[in-house]
Amino acid sequence: MSKKAVILLSGGLDSLTTFAIARDKGFECLALSFDYGQRHAIELEKAKKIALIHAAEHKIIRIDNFGGSALVDNGIAVPKQGISEEIPTTYVPARNTIFLSYALAYAEVLAADDIFIGVNALDYSGYPDCRPEFINAYEEMANLATKRGVEGKKLTIHTPLINLTKAEIIKAGLALDVDYALSTSCYDPIQEKACGACDSCRLRLKGFEEAGITDPIEYY
Repeated sequence: MSKKAVILLSGGLDSLTTFAIARDKGFECLALSFDYGQRHAIELEKAKKIALIHAAEHKIIRIDNFGGSALVDNGIAVPKQGISEEIPTTYVPARNTIFLSYALAYAEVLAADDIFIGVNALDYSGYPDCRPEFINAYEEMANLATKRGVEGKKLTIHTPLINLTKAEIIKAGLALDVDYALSTSCYDPIQEKACGACDSCRLRLKGFEEAGITDPIEYY
């Protein structure tokens, strides 16, 4: 029988690729998505479709947010002037810490010892919770905080994309027959089309250009 793994599935390019990698490794994928009041909630529809196409169990968790980010507060503009060296206003406080906590609890209930998350520390917007240091520290904590961990059943947090460029991620996905038309990356979609100017759109477009491939989604 295949091993179970909890996959954090946002509906974005990186999470779709991570989902494909986990499936290719033979894991039974149990997908978790989060409705946290994000302005780009269209990603949840993408996640639903991805899970449905691949017959994967899928749960959407509703979380109230505290604001403090352009992704959850319409009073804060999504930056579109280009990628800055500073942490952008699209950073959502403690988002991956919260998401991984739900994934950890779900994994323990399922007796699953593997969690996959599509964080990336190369072509990304500089979020602190996408770095290897954070993932390593969280994994150590998780194995101290759970019954399974204390009993010696080690949990592993898989980050197959963490050291890849966006172009390398796209190529890895295409090698697994990933259909990127199923994904969305935009932080501020307009009429359900990607804006083409936010950090996430810029990184996505740069990745497809460097990979020598046309992005299959529509841009406003």
